[in-house]
Amino acid sequence: MRINTTTTYMTSSSVYIRSTIEHTAYDHAIDERLPGGLSDTGRNLISMDLMNKLASLAERYEELNTLMAQPEVLNDIPQLQKYGREHAELEEVVHKYHELVDTDRQLAEAQEMYDSEEGEMREMAQEEIERLRARKEQLLEDVKVALLPKDIMDEKNAIVTIQGGAGGDEAALFAGELFRMYSRYADNHRWKIEVLDANETEQGGIKDITFVVKGKGAYSRMKYEGGTHRVQRVPVTEANGRIHTSTAKVIVLPEADDDTEIDIKDSDIRVDVYRSTGHGGQSVNTTDSAVRITHLPTGLVVTCQDEKSQLKNKLKALTVLKSRLWDLEEAKRQEELSKNRRSQVQTGDRSEKIRTYNFPQDRVTDHRIGLTRHNLPGVLNGNLDEFIDNLITADQADRLQSMVL
Repeated sequence: MRINTTTTYMTSSSVYIRSTIEHTAYDHAIDERLPGGLSDTGRNLISMDLMNKLASLAERYEELNTLMAQPEVLNDIPQLQKYGREHAELEEVVHKYHELVDTDRQLAEAQEMYDSEEGEMREMAQEEIERLRARKEQLLEDVKVALLPKDIMDEKNAIVTIQGGAGGDEAALFAGELFRMYSRYADNHRWKIEVLDANETEQGGIKDITFVVKGKGAYSRMKYEGGTHRVQRVPVTEANGRIHTSTAKVIVLPEADDDTEIDIKDSDIRVDVYRSTGHGGQSVNTTDSAVRITHLPTGLVVTCQDEKSQLKNKLKALTVLKSRLWDLEEAKRQEELSKNRRSQVQTGDRSEKIRTYNFPQDRVTDHRIGLTRHNLPGVLNGNLDEFIDNLITADQADRLQSMVL
């Protein structure tokens, strides 16, 4: 299974959290590989080791609560924000830790009842022990997922580019349908869509379009849509009823902001202005408001013609350029990582076919996880959560596994 997404880890608690999950994953790998597994004592030692580490994280969480209430910190906005980010990162795993502690307490009480009672009460205690043990196992799995380092870009807006690929006019029509699908998906999550640039066809299709999906966590979900999408259907222009295959490429980047450390020198860019010929309408076309920025060292070209103001278009184009330069740097960093330390599902290959939309069969298949659903109209209407939720789960499982290898 392959998921096209890039992950960056860089928060203050991530080093310790990463160490914790790696050590825990290694312990569980020993449990699985030794003949017969570990004894109950061995498993208890592993659990205690994990619980001790979780207790340390819980202590840090409470320490952060105290620190953020200090007057000197409240007056130091950058420091307060730094503590706030660390606090938010620890919140989920600490919550799971408290649940584990409570479950262990209930297990001890149920075991005490089982040891002291007879007959029906003893049977009830046994049932409770089995339920609580299952709950504890699930919480341990949840903790391992919560301990995975977070992608620092996940909370950012997403910049999405859709490009019609093989298939001519049919590919452009499909690209337009993908844009409408993502617009409806954004509506479902109460995100906003802002078009930066679009090249439309006379038939109502889209040669290419770049837009921003604005909303909390937009990139954390939209990043799983990057790759080549394939459509199979009979085009409206096909007289003989033959099924054609067309493609569209989707590129998803986190929107660069002031926290993104990418320096663009004035000497490295060329800015051209021209009269908008896109979807902006008559009022846009009356002035040279469209902007094209070329990054000379890399050859990257970004255009924006959505706004009536040349300055606003320039600022938006610079934001897109900054995001694409970040993406280039991130790709280089990922290549430097050991293959055994990368998730097997994170290929970053945008040419990879990730999903097929088959109209005659009313079928949508995600090839990365082998998930097929016969609800094509619903998917094109923005019902993507089932696919994205499963992709996230598969990505987490692969990252957990990579920490064992």
